[in-house]
Amino acid sequence: MNIYLLEPYYTGSHKAWADGYARASRHRVTRLTMPGYFWKWRMHGGAVTLTESLREAAASHPPHLLLISDMLDATTLLALTRDLTARVPVVFYFHENQLTYPPVPGSKRDLHYGWINYASSLVSEHVLFNSRYHLEVWYDELPRLLKHFPDFVPLETIAGLRQRSSVLPPGVSLERLRAPVESELPPRGHAGTPPLILWNHRWEFDKNPQDFFALLDRIAAAGLPFRLALAGESFRNLPEEFLAAGERFREQLVHFGRATREQYRALLQRSDIIISTAQHEFFGIATIEAIGAGAMPLLPQRLSYPELIPPSWHARVLYSSLDDAFERLAAWLRDGVPEHTLLQASVERYDWRQLAPRYDTLFERLVAAR
Repeated sequence: MNIYLLEPYYTGSHKAWADGYARASRHRVTRLTMPGYFWKWRMHGGAVTLTESLREAAASHPPHLLLISDMLDATTLLALTRDLTARVPVVFYFHENQLTYPPVPGSKRDLHYGWINYASSLVSEHVLFNSRYHLEVWYDELPRLLKHFPDFVPLETIAGLRQRSSVLPPGVSLERLRAPVESELPPRGHAGTPPLILWNHRWEFDKNPQDFFALLDRIAAAGLPFRLALAGESFRNLPEEFLAAGERFREQLVHFGRATREQYRALLQRSDIIISTAQHEFFGIATIEAIGAGAMPLLPQRLSYPELIPPSWHARVLYSSLDDAFERLAAWLRDGVPEHTLLQASVERYDWRQLAPRYDTLFERLVAAR
């Protein structure tokens, strides 16, 4: 089966998802991509560019199914390729959405981009979300978007959309992450070495680095030793809060800035604790990667995190406030990180070896139904 995966924002988690599925699928998955810049322009113009890519590729391998990222206007793409795609099922994948993704502080949400997401889901046979949390917040907010309009409000479409929606997480290649890698960092649990705390999220406002650094300030003031790795991707100049933290924690820092693939694997394998203070998270690939590589998570009791963690572990790793997070982290640094081998094993369900067959089976069913 020829699956065409269209991703106009080919970077970060979008790239990891596209590459991971293409490698793990039992079908031929052709990625049609564009660089991950200028997200608004990608949502407007990406469909025109990828139309040409699709036509060129389909000349030798006609598509059986289109898997389209939420950063693409599926309506425009299908209109421009109706001679080619009229009988080809479309799956629309929500990594994020433009109705509940938090706008940059000081800016106002442009509802047009949420409408592109909505219209794209309307023309799709199936709609996938990366988490149950994401599905619920989208369908909670969607009626409010539609009620902005003066008449002919299509609220009746929501039930049908929800009926053909489901959850399929993005996979993680755990085997690749766990492959041995050389590093000057001592192995996890090395005698006399303070625990290593890892930040491996984007360096952006929605990940709430202010609370993360405030938490570390309290830990440092309490005199508890730790090491710190600040890794991750930034889509602007180095944020001021990270530069300031780099100075404050220079004695604890073992890594600062974007990591190469090998550096990142080494950090994952040698970190003791992964912390999130995010205000927004639709899934959490970085968190799954860290847990899968052996780090103990400390996560907020909100967003997608409760569904990533088995219920039996919620009381140990999900915190309700920064005070709660401080008490737990202080105890781990003082008394030792709790044994969490079973928690590490629990994320095997997110490995592409487990998830790709679920994608494949769904797509086969949709093609057969056509």
